[in-house]
Amino acid sequence: MSLKIVVLAKQVPDTRNVGPDAMTPEGTVNRAALPAVFNPEDLNALEQALRLKEQFPGSSISVVTMGLPKSAEVIREALYRGADEGYVITDRCLGGADTLATSYTLSQAIKKIGDYDIILGGRQAIDGDTAQVGPQIAEKLGLTQVTYAEEILKLDPVAKKIVIKRHIDGGVETVEAPLPLVVTVNGSAAPCRPRNAKRVMKYKNATAPAERTPEQNEAMAEMLAKKPYLNITQWGAAEIDADPEQIGKTGSPTNVKAVKNIVFKAKESRTMTSSDADVEGLIVELLESNTIG
Repeated sequence: MSLKIVVLAKQVPDTRNVGPDAMTPEGTVNRAALPAVFNPEDLNALEQALRLKEQFPGSSISVVTMGLPKSAEVIREALYRGADEGYVITDRCLGGADTLATSYTLSQAIKKIGDYDIILGGRQAIDGDTAQVGPQIAEKLGLTQVTYAEEILKLDPVAKKIVIKRHIDGGVETVEAPLPLVVTVNGSAAPCRPRNAKRVMKYKNATAPAERTPEQNEAMAEMLAKKPYLNITQWGAAEIDADPEQIGKTGSPTNVKAVKNIVFKAKESRTMTSSDADVEGLIVELLESNTIG
């Protein structure tokens, strides 16, 4: 029996290279100023999806991402590894979204895809580290959720049950849950397999409409007629029937004040007294250096 699997993927700024221009004046991440990478834990989630596809012949994997048109790159990376199709949710009005607005937008896209058995995503994205989007999507779709997953041990498509090993503080827990459901996967799960050379050759020209210039659209028309799988589906807010009040900056109650690259440097030790003045001076120094706060 086959499965319909949805994988949530995100193109994120490489937070190892945060500089002074990492934030916009509006308090959002300046993604153009940072290198973009496939969110690491989403790759772990993709590997779990690929293993299910191998276990249940005929299964399909749909990858969904929300972001700028260039975020279609994560769709191509997923196709190279074994995914079947991809959806890019991109629209100017979606910009500046926090986890609440993002989860709403993605849940609307998933509703449009429909007929899913399992939704997989990384535990969290490295540009926010909130681990909120997956659980919020489960809530919005009215689905069971299993978080901190490390391995899918068993899936029974007839009984519609799944057994998952999850890593929790202090140990490992094995849980059983009904299908359909949302699963968020830890970075400690199995790493994603490398690209497949044949699939790279097959999908290297796959693009979303917003990535193409008018000239490229004309050039691609004949190719897409013969190879429709090279077209990455692109949806805007209207296509997923999104409420304008719940998307982008408008639908985001969270505001980021600042992003800083803090480097801790070792200093010589210092002997202090227990006087109030010395203690107060130390606290002020630690606050100013961002050591505490």
